[in-house]
Amino acid sequence: MRAPSDLKAFMKQRRMGLNDFIQRLATNSYACKHPEVQSILNLSPPQDAELMNTNPSPPPSPSQQINLGPSSNPSAKPSDFHFLKVIGKGSFGKVLLARHRTDDQFYAVKVLQKKAILKKKEEKHIMSERNVLLKNVKHPFLVGLHYSFQTADKLYFILDYINGGELFYHLQRERCFLEPRARFYAAEIASALGYLHSLNIVYRDLKPENILLDSQGHIILTDFGLCKENIEPNGTTSTFCGTPEYLAPEVLHKQPYDRTVDWWCLGAVLYEMLYGLPPFYSRNTAEMYDNILNKPLQLKPNISNAARHLLEGLLQKDRTKRLGCTEDFTEIKNHIFFSPINWDELNAKKITPPFNPNVTGPNDLRHFDPEFTDEPVPSSIGCSPDSALVTASIKEAAEAFVGFSYAPSMDSYL
Repeated sequence: MRAPSDLKAFMKQRRMGLNDFIQRLATNSYACKHPEVQSILNLSPPQDAELMNTNPSPPPSPSQQINLGPSSNPSAKPSDFHFLKVIGKGSFGKVLLARHRTDDQFYAVKVLQKKAILKKKEEKHIMSERNVLLKNVKHPFLVGLHYSFQTADKLYFILDYINGGELFYHLQRERCFLEPRARFYAAEIASALGYLHSLNIVYRDLKPENILLDSQGHIILTDFGLCKENIEPNGTTSTFCGTPEYLAPEVLHKQPYDRTVDWWCLGAVLYEMLYGLPPFYSRNTAEMYDNILNKPLQLKPNISNAARHLLEGLLQKDRTKRLGCTEDFTEIKNHIFFSPINWDELNAKKITPPFNPNVTGPNDLRHFDPEFTDEPVPSSIGCSPDSALVTASIKEAAEAFVGFSYAPSMDSYL
Protein backbone atom coordinates (compact mmCIF):
# COMPACT_ATOMS: atom_id res chain seq x y z
CA MET A 1 0.00 0.00 0.00
CA ARG A 2 1.06 3.54 -0.62
CA ALA A 3 1.61 5.66 2.45
CA PRO A 4 -0.26 9.00 2.15
CA SER A 5 3.02 10.93 1.82
CA ASP A 6 4.30 8.50 -0.82
CA LEU A 7 1.02 8.71 -2.69
CA LYS A 8 1.08 12.49 -2.75
CA ALA A 9 4.67 12.59 -3.97
CA PHE A 10 3.97 9.82 -6.46
CA MET A 11 0.98 11.64 -7.99
CA LYS A 12 2.92 14.89 -8.18
CA GLN A 13 5.81 13.14 -9.90
CA ARG A 14 3.45 11.47 -12.34
CA ARG A 15 2.15 14.86 -13.51
CA MET A 16 5.64 16.00 -14.42
CA GLY A 17 7.31 15.41 -17.76
CA LEU A 18 10.50 13.47 -18.37
CA ASN A 19 12.42 16.65 -19.14
CA ASP A 20 11.57 18.03 -15.71
CA PHE A 21 12.99 14.88 -14.13
CA ILE A 22 16.19 15.15 -16.14
CA GLN A 23 16.62 18.76 -15.03
CA ARG A 24 16.12 17.77 -11.39
CA LEU A 25 18.56 14.92 -11.85
CA ALA A 26 21.22 17.34 -13.03
CA THR A 27 21.10 19.26 -9.75
CA ASN A 28 20.97 16.22 -7.47
CA SER A 29 24.26 15.37 -5.76
CA TYR A 30 23.36 11.69 -5.35
CA ALA A 31 22.57 11.47 -9.05
CA CYS A 32 25.70 13.20 -10.24
CA LYS A 33 27.96 10.74 -8.41
CA HIS A 34 26.46 7.70 -10.12
CA PRO A 35 28.21 6.77 -13.41
CA GLU A 36 25.05 5.46 -15.11
CA VAL A 37 23.13 8.60 -14.24
CA GLN A 38 26.06 10.76 -15.41
CA SER A 39 25.80 8.93 -18.72
CA ILE A 40 22.07 9.70 -18.90
CA LEU A 41 22.69 13.38 -18.15
CA ASN A 42 25.00 13.56 -21.15
CA LEU A 43 22.10 12.71 -23.45
CA SER A 44 21.64 14.90 -26.46
CA PRO A 45 18.02 15.61 -27.46
CA PRO A 46 16.14 12.36 -28.28
CA GLN A 47 16.95 11.01 -31.69
CA ASP A 48 16.16 7.82 -33.54
CA ALA A 49 18.64 5.03 -34.17
CA GLU A 50 19.05 5.89 -37.81
CA LEU A 51 20.46 9.28 -36.78
CA MET A 52 22.70 8.12 -33.94
CA ASN A 53 25.91 7.61 -35.93
CA THR A 54 25.55 10.29 -38.56
CA ASN A 55 25.91 14.04 -38.67
CA PRO A 56 22.46 15.31 -37.75
CA SER A 57 20.79 17.44 -40.35
CA PRO A 58 19.25 20.71 -39.20
CA PRO A 59 15.69 20.42 -37.87
CA PRO A 60 12.96 21.03 -40.43
CA SER A 61 11.40 24.46 -40.42
CA PRO A 62 7.65 24.64 -39.86
CA SER A 63 7.17 25.51 -43.52
CA GLN A 64 8.41 22.09 -44.65
CA GLN A 65 5.43 19.85 -45.33
CA ILE A 66 4.69 16.55 -43.62
CA ASN A 67 2.58 14.95 -46.32
CA LEU A 68 0.82 11.72 -45.46
CA GLY A 69 -1.56 11.77 -48.39
CA PRO A 70 -4.55 13.81 -49.47
CA SER A 71 -6.95 15.17 -46.91
CA SER A 72 -9.87 12.78 -46.74
CA ASN A 73 -12.28 14.89 -44.72
CA PRO A 74 -12.10 18.50 -45.89
CA SER A 75 -15.63 19.28 -44.72
CA ALA A 76 -15.12 18.57 -41.00
CA LYS A 77 -14.81 21.65 -38.79
CA PRO A 78 -14.87 22.55 -35.08
CA SER A 79 -18.37 24.04 -35.30
CA ASP A 80 -19.70 20.53 -36.09
CA PHE A 81 -19.36 19.79 -32.38
CA HIS A 82 -20.83 20.99 -29.14
CA PHE A 83 -17.89 20.88 -26.70
CA LEU A 84 -19.22 19.92 -23.27
CA LYS A 85 -16.39 19.26 -20.81
CA VAL A 86 -12.62 19.12 -20.48
CA ILE A 87 -11.78 15.48 -19.63
CA GLY A 88 -7.99 15.51 -19.99
CA LYS A 89 -4.94 17.68 -20.58
CA GLY A 90 -1.50 17.16 -22.07
CA SER A 91 1.58 19.02 -23.22
CA PHE A 92 0.03 20.32 -26.43
CA GLY A 93 -3.66 20.70 -25.74
CA LYS A 94 -6.78 19.19 -24.20
CA VAL A 95 -9.17 16.29 -24.57
CA LEU A 96 -12.83 17.27 -24.53
CA LEU A 97 -16.13 15.47 -24.39
CA ALA A 98 -18.07 16.62 -27.43
CA ARG A 99 -21.42 15.82 -29.04
CA HIS A 100 -21.73 15.96 -32.81
CA ARG A 101 -24.46 18.43 -33.72
CA THR A 102 -25.82 16.30 -36.57
CA ASP A 103 -25.81 12.71 -35.34
CA ASP A 104 -25.84 13.44 -31.55
CA GLN A 105 -23.00 10.93 -31.02
CA PHE A 106 -20.53 11.54 -28.19
CA TYR A 107 -16.80 11.63 -28.93
CA ALA A 108 -13.55 12.39 -27.14
CA VAL A 109 -11.94 15.16 -29.17
CA LYS A 110 -8.21 15.67 -28.71
CA VAL A 111 -7.36 19.25 -29.63
CA LEU A 112 -3.68 20.08 -30.08
CA GLN A 113 -2.03 23.46 -30.58
CA LYS A 114 0.21 23.41 -33.64
CA LYS A 115 2.48 26.16 -32.35
CA ALA A 116 3.15 24.26 -29.11
CA ILE A 117 3.94 21.07 -31.07
CA LEU A 118 6.29 22.88 -33.45
CA LYS A 119 8.02 24.77 -30.64
CA LYS A 120 9.05 21.44 -29.07
CA LYS A 121 9.68 19.81 -32.48
CA GLU A 122 7.14 17.09 -31.70
CA GLU A 123 5.30 16.99 -35.05
CA LYS A 124 6.90 13.62 -35.82
CA HIS A 125 5.38 12.06 -32.69
CA ILE A 126 1.97 13.59 -33.40
CA MET A 127 1.93 12.20 -36.93
CA SER A 128 3.12 8.85 -35.59
CA GLU A 129 0.17 8.85 -33.19
CA ARG A 130 -2.19 9.56 -36.07
CA ASN A 131 -0.65 6.77 -38.17
CA VAL A 132 -0.99 4.23 -35.36
CA LEU A 133 -4.59 5.26 -34.69
CA LEU A 134 -5.44 4.52 -38.31
CA LYS A 135 -4.36 0.91 -37.77
CA ASN A 136 -6.35 0.33 -34.56
CA VAL A 137 -9.78 -0.23 -36.05
CA LYS A 138 -9.67 -4.01 -35.72
CA HIS A 139 -8.71 -4.46 -32.07
CA PRO A 140 -11.14 -4.37 -29.12
CA PHE A 141 -8.68 -2.94 -26.56
CA LEU A 142 -7.27 0.01 -28.52
CA VAL A 143 -8.98 3.39 -28.76
CA GLY A 144 -10.36 4.07 -32.23
CA LEU A 145 -9.99 7.15 -34.42
CA HIS A 146 -13.16 8.13 -36.30
CA TYR A 147 -11.49 10.89 -38.32
CA SER A 148 -9.18 13.87 -37.96
CA PHE A 149 -9.05 17.38 -39.35
CA GLN A 150 -7.21 20.63 -38.83
CA THR A 151 -7.67 24.36 -38.71
CA ALA A 152 -4.88 26.86 -39.29
CA ASP A 153 -3.74 26.64 -35.66
CA LYS A 154 -5.07 23.34 -34.26
CA LEU A 155 -5.23 19.60 -34.91
CA TYR A 156 -8.37 17.63 -34.00
CA PHE A 157 -8.52 13.87 -33.33
CA ILE A 158 -12.10 12.56 -33.16
CA LEU A 159 -11.76 9.50 -30.90
CA ASP A 160 -13.91 6.91 -29.17
CA TYR A 161 -15.32 8.34 -25.96
CA ILE A 162 -14.28 6.11 -23.03
CA ASN A 163 -15.67 7.07 -19.63
CA GLY A 164 -14.86 4.25 -17.20
CA GLY A 165 -11.82 6.15 -15.90
CA GLU A 166 -8.04 5.72 -16.02
CA LEU A 167 -6.63 2.57 -14.46
CA PHE A 168 -4.43 4.99 -12.47
CA TYR A 169 -7.58 6.64 -11.06
CA HIS A 170 -9.01 3.31 -9.86
CA LEU A 171 -5.63 2.18 -8.51
CA GLN A 172 -5.36 5.42 -6.53
CA ARG A 173 -8.72 4.79 -4.93
CA GLU A 174 -8.24 1.09 -4.15
CA ARG A 175 -4.44 1.07 -3.55
CA CYS A 176 -4.03 -2.35 -5.23
CA PHE A 177 -6.10 -5.05 -6.95
CA LEU A 178 -6.72 -8.68 -6.11
CA GLU A 179 -4.90 -11.12 -8.38
CA PRO A 180 -7.89 -12.20 -10.55
CA ARG A 181 -8.69 -8.58 -11.38
CA ALA A 182 -5.04 -7.78 -12.11
CA ARG A 183 -4.83 -10.89 -14.33
CA PHE A 184 -7.87 -9.81 -16.38
CA TYR A 185 -6.44 -6.33 -17.01
CA ALA A 186 -2.95 -7.68 -17.75
CA ALA A 187 -4.41 -10.14 -20.28
CA GLU A 188 -6.35 -7.45 -22.16
CA ILE A 189 -3.30 -5.15 -22.12
CA ALA A 190 -1.06 -7.98 -23.37
CA SER A 191 -3.53 -8.73 -26.17
CA ALA A 192 -3.42 -5.08 -27.30
CA LEU A 193 0.39 -4.97 -27.15
CA GLY A 194 0.63 -8.23 -29.06
CA TYR A 195 -1.60 -6.78 -31.79
CA LEU A 196 0.55 -3.63 -32.05
CA HIS A 197 3.67 -5.80 -32.28
CA SER A 198 2.04 -7.78 -35.10
CA LEU A 199 1.88 -4.46 -36.98
CA ASN A 200 5.59 -3.85 -36.17
CA ILE A 201 4.66 -1.10 -33.70
CA VAL A 202 6.34 -0.78 -30.29
CA TYR A 203 4.11 1.10 -27.82
CA ARG A 204 6.90 2.31 -25.45
CA ASP A 205 4.76 4.26 -22.98
CA LEU A 206 2.59 1.76 -21.11
CA LYS A 207 1.51 3.18 -17.74
CA PRO A 208 -1.76 3.27 -15.76
CA GLU A 209 -2.61 6.78 -17.04
CA ASN A 210 -2.69 5.49 -20.63
CA ILE A 211 -4.94 2.55 -19.77
CA LEU A 212 -8.64 3.40 -19.68
CA LEU A 213 -11.69 1.37 -18.69
CA ASP A 214 -14.72 1.47 -20.96
CA SER A 215 -18.29 1.66 -19.63
CA GLN A 216 -18.37 -2.13 -19.09
CA GLY A 217 -14.93 -2.33 -17.46
CA HIS A 218 -12.79 -3.53 -20.39
CA ILE A 219 -9.30 -2.14 -21.01
CA ILE A 220 -8.72 0.48 -23.71
CA LEU A 221 -5.16 1.61 -24.48
CA THR A 222 -4.83 5.22 -25.56
CA ASP A 223 -2.17 7.88 -26.31
CA PHE A 224 0.05 6.60 -29.11
CA GLY A 225 2.37 9.60 -29.31
CA LEU A 226 5.48 7.61 -28.31
CA CYS A 227 4.79 4.58 -30.51
CA LYS A 228 7.62 3.57 -32.80
CA GLU A 229 6.53 2.24 -36.17
CA ASN A 230 8.26 -0.20 -38.53
CA ILE A 231 10.12 -2.20 -35.88
CA GLU A 232 10.54 -5.67 -37.37
CA PRO A 233 10.53 -8.72 -35.02
CA ASN A 234 14.31 -8.45 -34.49
CA GLY A 235 14.53 -4.70 -35.04
CA THR A 236 15.69 -2.14 -32.50
CA THR A 237 15.52 1.60 -31.87
CA SER A 238 17.47 3.90 -29.53
CA THR A 239 15.25 6.89 -28.74
CA PHE A 240 15.36 7.85 -25.04
CA CYS A 241 11.71 8.28 -24.11
CA GLY A 242 9.04 7.01 -21.76
CA THR A 243 7.93 7.62 -18.18
CA PRO A 244 10.58 7.38 -15.42
CA GLU A 245 8.90 4.74 -13.23
CA TYR A 246 8.51 2.40 -16.19
CA LEU A 247 11.78 2.87 -18.10
CA ALA A 248 13.43 -0.46 -18.91
CA PRO A 249 17.13 -0.86 -18.03
CA GLU A 250 18.20 -0.94 -21.69
CA VAL A 251 16.51 2.43 -22.29
CA LEU A 252 18.33 3.93 -19.29
CA HIS A 253 21.57 2.40 -20.57
CA LYS A 254 20.97 4.16 -23.91
CA GLN A 255 21.31 0.77 -25.59
CA PRO A 256 19.31 -0.28 -28.64
CA TYR A 257 16.03 -1.82 -27.50
CA ASP A 258 13.26 -3.80 -29.14
CA ARG A 259 9.63 -4.77 -28.58
CA THR A 260 10.54 -6.51 -25.28
CA VAL A 261 10.54 -3.01 -23.77
CA ASP A 262 6.73 -3.29 -23.80
CA TRP A 263 6.84 -6.55 -21.84
CA TRP A 264 9.01 -4.88 -19.18
CA CYS A 265 6.35 -2.16 -18.94
CA LEU A 266 3.60 -4.80 -18.67
CA GLY A 267 5.53 -6.31 -15.77
CA ALA A 268 5.83 -2.90 -14.12
CA VAL A 269 2.09 -2.23 -14.47
CA LEU A 270 1.16 -5.72 -13.20
CA TYR A 271 3.51 -5.23 -10.24
CA GLU A 272 1.85 -1.90 -9.49
CA MET A 273 -1.63 -3.42 -9.71
CA LEU A 274 -0.64 -6.11 -7.20
CA TYR A 275 1.49 -4.02 -4.81
CA GLY A 276 0.32 -0.40 -5.20
CA LEU A 277 3.62 1.12 -6.36
CA PRO A 278 5.79 0.49 -9.44
CA PRO A 279 8.78 -1.84 -8.97
CA PHE A 280 12.01 -0.07 -7.98
CA TYR A 281 10.02 3.07 -7.06
CA SER A 282 11.69 5.79 -5.03
CA ARG A 283 10.72 9.38 -4.34
CA ASN A 284 14.29 10.20 -5.30
CA THR A 285 14.33 9.84 -9.10
CA ALA A 286 18.08 9.23 -9.32
CA GLU A 287 17.81 6.49 -6.72
CA MET A 288 14.89 4.99 -8.67
CA TYR A 289 17.01 4.89 -11.84
CA ASP A 290 19.78 3.21 -9.86
CA ASN A 291 17.25 0.68 -8.54
CA ILE A 292 16.02 -0.12 -12.07
CA LEU A 293 19.58 -0.67 -13.26
CA ASN A 294 21.06 -2.52 -10.30
CA LYS A 295 18.63 -3.54 -7.56
CA PRO A 296 17.34 -7.14 -7.66
CA LEU A 297 13.56 -7.52 -7.99
CA GLN A 298 12.01 -8.07 -4.57
CA LEU A 299 8.59 -9.74 -4.38
CA LYS A 300 6.60 -9.92 -1.14
CA PRO A 301 5.05 -13.32 -0.40
CA ASN A 302 1.40 -12.27 -0.79
CA ILE A 303 1.07 -13.28 -4.47
CA SER A 304 0.81 -16.69 -6.14
CA ASN A 305 3.83 -18.56 -7.44
CA ALA A 306 2.49 -18.09 -10.98
CA ALA A 307 2.33 -14.30 -10.53
CA ARG A 308 5.80 -14.32 -9.00
CA HIS A 309 7.20 -16.32 -11.93
CA LEU A 310 5.55 -14.00 -14.48
CA LEU A 311 6.88 -10.84 -12.81
CA GLU A 312 10.37 -12.32 -12.65
CA GLY A 313 10.17 -13.11 -16.37
CA LEU A 314 8.80 -9.73 -17.44
CA LEU A 315 11.04 -7.66 -15.13
CA GLN A 316 14.22 -9.41 -16.26
CA LYS A 317 16.85 -6.70 -16.61
CA ASP A 318 18.59 -8.50 -19.51
CA ARG A 319 16.19 -8.09 -22.45
CA THR A 320 17.67 -11.14 -24.19
CA LYS A 321 16.43 -13.28 -21.28
CA ARG A 322 13.12 -11.45 -20.75
CA LEU A 323 9.83 -13.28 -21.20
CA GLY A 324 8.67 -12.49 -24.73
CA CYS A 325 12.15 -12.12 -26.23
CA THR A 326 11.84 -15.05 -28.64
CA GLU A 327 8.16 -15.59 -29.43
CA ASP A 328 6.78 -12.24 -28.28
CA PHE A 329 3.09 -12.32 -27.25
CA THR A 330 2.88 -16.12 -27.63
CA GLU A 331 5.20 -16.53 -24.63
CA ILE A 332 3.08 -14.19 -22.52
CA LYS A 333 -0.18 -15.83 -23.58
CA ASN A 334 1.08 -19.32 -22.73
CA HIS A 335 2.41 -18.44 -19.27
CA ILE A 336 0.83 -20.39 -16.40
CA PHE A 337 -0.39 -17.14 -14.78
CA PHE A 338 -2.81 -16.73 -17.71
CA SER A 339 -3.98 -20.38 -17.76
CA PRO A 340 -7.47 -19.36 -16.49
CA ILE A 341 -7.86 -17.03 -19.53
CA ASN A 342 -9.62 -18.18 -22.69
CA TRP A 343 -7.98 -15.80 -25.15
CA ASP A 344 -10.63 -16.13 -27.86
CA GLU A 345 -13.37 -15.26 -25.38
CA LEU A 346 -11.23 -12.45 -23.97
CA ASN A 347 -10.78 -10.82 -27.39
CA ALA A 348 -14.48 -11.25 -28.12
CA LYS A 349 -15.25 -9.43 -24.82
CA LYS A 350 -17.18 -12.49 -23.63
CA ILE A 351 -15.44 -12.55 -20.24
CA THR A 352 -17.31 -10.42 -17.70
CA PRO A 353 -14.95 -7.74 -16.33
CA PRO A 354 -14.21 -8.07 -12.59
CA PHE A 355 -15.21 -4.44 -12.01
CA ASN A 356 -18.05 -2.45 -13.55
CA PRO A 357 -17.61 1.35 -13.56
CA ASN A 358 -21.44 1.65 -13.41
CA VAL A 359 -21.65 4.75 -15.56
CA THR A 360 -25.20 5.86 -16.32
CA GLY A 361 -24.43 7.28 -19.77
CA PRO A 362 -22.11 9.60 -21.71
CA ASN A 363 -22.77 12.52 -19.36
CA ASP A 364 -21.64 10.50 -16.34
CA LEU A 365 -18.19 11.95 -15.59
CA ARG A 366 -17.71 10.47 -12.10
CA HIS A 367 -14.50 8.67 -13.13
CA PHE A 368 -12.76 11.74 -14.53
CA ASP A 369 -10.50 13.89 -12.38
CA PRO A 370 -12.35 17.04 -11.24
CA GLU A 371 -9.09 18.89 -11.96
CA PHE A 372 -10.12 18.54 -15.62
CA THR A 373 -13.91 18.57 -15.56
CA ASP A 374 -14.13 21.68 -13.36
CA GLU A 375 -12.15 23.66 -15.92
CA PRO A 376 -14.23 25.82 -18.30
CA VAL A 377 -14.23 24.83 -21.97
CA PRO A 378 -12.16 27.43 -23.87
CA SER A 379 -14.28 29.36 -26.34
CA SER A 380 -11.52 29.07 -28.96
CA ILE A 381 -11.86 25.25 -29.10
CA GLY A 382 -15.04 25.27 -31.15
CA CYS A 383 -14.25 27.88 -33.74
CA SER A 384 -11.81 28.34 -36.58
CA PRO A 385 -9.59 31.44 -36.47
CA ASP A 386 -10.60 34.36 -38.65
CA SER A 387 -8.49 34.00 -41.80
CA ALA A 388 -7.69 37.68 -41.68
CA LEU A 389 -6.08 37.20 -38.27
CA VAL A 390 -4.00 34.15 -39.13
CA THR A 391 -0.36 35.15 -38.74
CA ALA A 392 2.54 34.05 -40.87
CA SER A 393 3.73 31.68 -38.14
CA ILE A 394 0.32 30.03 -37.97
CA LYS A 395 0.34 29.68 -41.75
CA GLU A 396 3.68 27.90 -41.43
CA ALA A 397 2.18 25.64 -38.77
CA ALA A 398 -0.70 24.81 -41.10
CA GLU A 399 1.73 23.80 -43.85
CA ALA A 400 3.64 21.50 -41.49
CA PHE A 401 0.62 19.24 -41.04
CA VAL A 402 -0.57 18.78 -44.59
CA GLY A 403 -2.09 15.31 -44.86
CA PHE A 404 -3.11 15.15 -41.19
CA SER A 405 -6.85 15.07 -41.90
CA TYR A 406 -8.37 11.64 -42.21
CA ALA A 407 -11.76 10.06 -42.68
CA PRO A 408 -12.25 6.31 -43.03
CA SER A 409 -13.23 4.95 -46.41
CA MET A 410 -16.65 3.41 -46.74
CA ASP A 411 -14.92 0.00 -47.03
CA SER A 412 -14.03 0.08 -43.35
CA TYR A 413 -17.72 0.04 -42.44
CA LEU A 414 -18.56 -2.92 -44.71
